[in-house]
Amino acid sequence: MSGNGKKRPPLVAERRYQKAAKPPPKKPARKARTRRAAKPRRNIFARIFFGIIGWFTRLVWWITWRSAVLGGILLTLAIGYYYLTLPPVGELLDARQRGSVTLLDRDGKVFAWRGEQFGGYITADTVSEDLRNAVVATEDKRFYWHFGVSPRGVASAIRINMREGRGPLSGNGGSTITQQTAKLLCFGVPYDPAVWKTEAEYEADCRAGSIWRKAKEAIYAMAMEAKYTKDEILTIYLNRAYLGAGSRGFEAASQRYFGKSAAEVGPAEGAMLAGLLTAPSRFAPTADLQRSQDRASVIIGLMEDQGYLTAAEADNARAHPAQLSEAAEARAGGYFADWVMDSGPNFLTNDTTEDVILKTTFDQRIQKAAEDALQTIFDTKVKEGSEAQAAIVVMSADGAVRAMVGGRKFKGVAGQFNRAIQANRQTGSSFKPFVYATALDLGYSYADTVVDEPLTINIPGSGPWSPSNYDHEYHGRVTLTEALKRSYNIPAVKVAEFVGPDKVRAIAEGFGLKGELAPGPALALGASESTLIEMTGAYAGILNGGSSVEPYGMTELRLQGDNTVLMGQDGGMGERVITPQAAEQLIYMMNQVVDSGTGVRAKLADREAAGKTGTTQAARDAWFLGFTADYVTGVWMGYDDNRPLSGVTGSGLPAEIWHEVMVRVHEGLPARPLPMIRPAAPPEVQTSERWQDNKNGGQNRKNRNDRDAENILLDVLGAIFGKN
Repeated sequence: MSGNGKKRPPLVAERRYQKAAKPPPKKPARKARTRRAAKPRRNIFARIFFGIIGWFTRLVWWITWRSAVLGGILLTLAIGYYYLTLPPVGELLDARQRGSVTLLDRDGKVFAWRGEQFGGYITADTVSEDLRNAVVATEDKRFYWHFGVSPRGVASAIRINMREGRGPLSGNGGSTITQQTAKLLCFGVPYDPAVWKTEAEYEADCRAGSIWRKAKEAIYAMAMEAKYTKDEILTIYLNRAYLGAGSRGFEAASQRYFGKSAAEVGPAEGAMLAGLLTAPSRFAPTADLQRSQDRASVIIGLMEDQGYLTAAEADNARAHPAQLSEAAEARAGGYFADWVMDSGPNFLTNDTTEDVILKTTFDQRIQKAAEDALQTIFDTKVKEGSEAQAAIVVMSADGAVRAMVGGRKFKGVAGQFNRAIQANRQTGSSFKPFVYATALDLGYSYADTVVDEPLTINIPGSGPWSPSNYDHEYHGRVTLTEALKRSYNIPAVKVAEFVGPDKVRAIAEGFGLKGELAPGPALALGASESTLIEMTGAYAGILNGGSSVEPYGMTELRLQGDNTVLMGQDGGMGERVITPQAAEQLIYMMNQVVDSGTGVRAKLADREAAGKTGTTQAARDAWFLGFTADYVTGVWMGYDDNRPLSGVTGSGLPAEIWHEVMVRVHEGLPARPLPMIRPAAPPEVQTSERWQDNKNGGQNRKNRNDRDAENILLDVLGAIFGKN
């Protein structure tokens, strides 16, 4: 088949039947849209109101985030400023304005402190681990994790304060150790005497709790966190914290309370020291040891809870609470320390800016003997609740003061009224030895006689004055020894008038009585006032052979760490007042007072003693002063308001206190004889002679061949003053 030149169609038959084409899928019918109900248009006032609210919200947000940014910048700048002003750590450890005085006893042992004691630098590394853990557990358990401020701590403190009815910033402050350190540093503001009257006012201002202060405290704390390590901050805190009893820093406190370094304390001691941070005065172990131990027990529990102590270690610490050192427990020499601080210049004692070591004459054994003796007498012989006071001074013959009790119930703090040195009281018959010392120094004898009889003296401007004896009796002619032994008043007045009141005053002043002495004849009966330490020093002058004595307590003064002695004293002996022979006779006469006279209650069983009683008018003051060959002791009793004592004379309780003191003081010491004359027999006056003089009123005088010229003079004295 021929083609037509065109391409043939394929030989495929067309399908006869084709499937019907599928209709396109139907689109689902669109749901009829329901028209929303048109919102009712707000009225114009609503639109304005909500518009203002929206605008205010946007404004607040705009201000808030910008203020936050600005506040952050200012906070950063403030932290940066304090950061730049913070000095090296070493300059912040001791910034005391005043120094301290450490007082050593005669053996070189510490017995007291004055001023703010700084024991030396310690660090967080060198301090005892138990002490470091106790401080952190007590004051800031999150110390090693916060950035200087603890929001959780602040929130907790506010919650506690509000729950207890206080203001949010009153009471618990939630301060971290870093914040407390910032306050101790007073935010870098140094003490300026021109601005602050006292350091106490300065420190109180640093501790003020206003919102502004809290904010400043937080900023300064964060600056410290940026500048120093945690251990450096803790080191500053450990050295600057005040821990009571004048101790600044944990080293000083540990030395003061326990007699050991802060590097050596255990859990119980560390807990007690950490407990002082809350209230140093209240929890000081020297104030109330039991209270301090109870507080330490609470802190031991915190240390156990925070994993610093095992249960066994905590139980052991509670079972063996911290105990005070011997010196701290004794709190010895509070009155003595106050007195001896005035021995040197103020710039090296009370107002020192240096740390000073002051060695003294103080004897802790003798101090305890005096305190125990006083307590024994008041416990056994004085009515419970009595407000009567007493004072005691013990010294050596050269004036070295060994012990001083200035009153009952001294609490160991400075500044108490010291009756031994501050109370000027009438001396009564304890003054009479100076009357007889004058006569003996003029050449009269212990065996010379004087007539005890009625006496009236006309005092210009006052009229007639008639002294009487304590027993209201007259005893005729008596020896000077007997007159002193029985403490007769009339013979003392006669002798004083005869030898001359001016001479008696000169002798008394020579022995160290510095007060104004009475101008009239009552001088002989102790109408003048004096202090116990002056009277004790005067009696020491009698013991040492008649030379004056200046009581002293300081032997050396030097700066801590320097062996150069800036001041020193070897003794208190001064010029001679009476002859040694007169002193030996007077000591014998005073020995008779104790041996068988008014002072017999003071008599010691194993050694010789001499002394004199003294009771003032209406028994407002009662004295006993006396000595052995080793020590001189003075005792005074009375009321601070000068009211009369009830049933107390110098021959009673004061003599008994003296006896108890001297028994304890001389324990273990060999007995030594007194430096006195030793007559074969006590001087006596014949009975007939005594009776005749008494009967005739002292006017009948006979020349006796056995009486020397001195006795004749005293006989004439009796005749003169025997006339009414």
